[in-house]
Amino acid sequence: MFKKILIANRGEIAVRIIRACRELGIKTVAVYSEADREALHTQLADEAVCIGPAAASESYLNMERILSATISTGADAIHPGFGFLSENSRFVEMCSKCNITFIGPSAEIINKMGNKSEARKTMIEAGVPVVPGTKDPVFQAEEGKTIADGMGYPVIIKASSGGGGKGMRIVTASEEFIGCFNTAQRESVNAFGDNTMYIEKYIVSPRHIEFQILADKYGNVIQLGERDCSIQRRHQKLIEESPSSAITPELRKQMGDTAVKAAKAATYENAGTIEFLLDKNGDFYFIEMNTRIQVEHPVTEMVTGLDLIKEQIRIAEGQKLTIKQEDVLIRGHAIECRINAENPARNFMPSPGTVTNMHLPGGNGVRIDTALYNGYKIPAHYDSMIVKVIVHDVDRISAINKMRSTLGEVVIEGITTNIDFQYEILSNEAFQAGDVNTHFIQEFFE
Repeated sequence: MFKKILIANRGEIAVRIIRACRELGIKTVAVYSEADREALHTQLADEAVCIGPAAASESYLNMERILSATISTGADAIHPGFGFLSENSRFVEMCSKCNITFIGPSAEIINKMGNKSEARKTMIEAGVPVVPGTKDPVFQAEEGKTIADGMGYPVIIKASSGGGGKGMRIVTASEEFIGCFNTAQRESVNAFGDNTMYIEKYIVSPRHIEFQILADKYGNVIQLGERDCSIQRRHQKLIEESPSSAITPELRKQMGDTAVKAAKAATYENAGTIEFLLDKNGDFYFIEMNTRIQVEHPVTEMVTGLDLIKEQIRIAEGQKLTIKQEDVLIRGHAIECRINAENPARNFMPSPGTVTNMHLPGGNGVRIDTALYNGYKIPAHYDSMIVKVIVHDVDRISAINKMRSTLGEVVIEGITTNIDFQYEILSNEAFQAGDVNTHFIQEFFE
């Protein structure tokens, strides 16, 4: 059992991890930037260490300072949360050299699955269906255009090391390709320091379905059902739910078995997510694997009753999975809304500031994950997500009604949020009917 874990993150996920550690009897160390000196995670942890100025590059992304804090406080493991260093293989290697356990997969697996071209190759060899596209990386726009012309439009250009919609462009005609490729490649270089691109056939109006998996050090792999993450704005998820209204029991088993096959092909270990696109014909295609805990993990926890952070810690300690596939039961329906400090009326411009008054509801089947408190000053330096509202009920329409009721009770004053926008989505007839895809926001709200 770990005695002390350092959380290399901030905000609600740091608070979430600290609470799980506390329940397991493990002491915690929070790291924080100067902008986060008064943040909730610094107050909840047993110890807190300042690791630098507000800029993430000088604090939450500074590997040497984080490792120094780990060693000086005597922590024996690091939980990276999501974002920041959670999928950085170099950081994992540095942890290993310092004899510190990284709560996540190995550097080798992160490299293999983080590089989308390599991940596609791995899945093709394992017999996992992938979106038709290039097997090898593409570096030159002219070469890519020749491939795309032969494939037929529309196509999507993706950065091999990409994420969050960066380095990604949809191309609908041959004459647009060169400009889109060069723009996406520049964006990839700026964001990830990588000019490796690949090209896929663009699946029109798909659903984004992901399967949560757990894998231990002994080759045991299980899947915990799916999450439907189709409600997105510019490739950023807004609402996630489990289970998906589009998936039959037969398709769920087929996709779940495929997710397990994919994880085994990657020799995966710890918690991870296999992401698929599901088209209108019920055909599904692997798109990527996330080698970390996801923002939307609470909806899986609500329908399965499992604590994924605790499972991550146990796996990292070398424990065998105690849950077998037949033990996993999906009960009811869960929905998560990401509440962001942003102004939808001004093109979703970030809205940092001080929370002057706040009321967050509770009650049966309502969960709030946040690091907010009255008087907290939301810094302008980090992601704008400030609250995750999660609800659980017996079925989808009951969960929607519960979420609408819950959002109607949320009060966060002093800043602008997207709560009203979320409420509009939940009230949309197509959403309520389960008629959604990844273009839902564009179709109804832009």
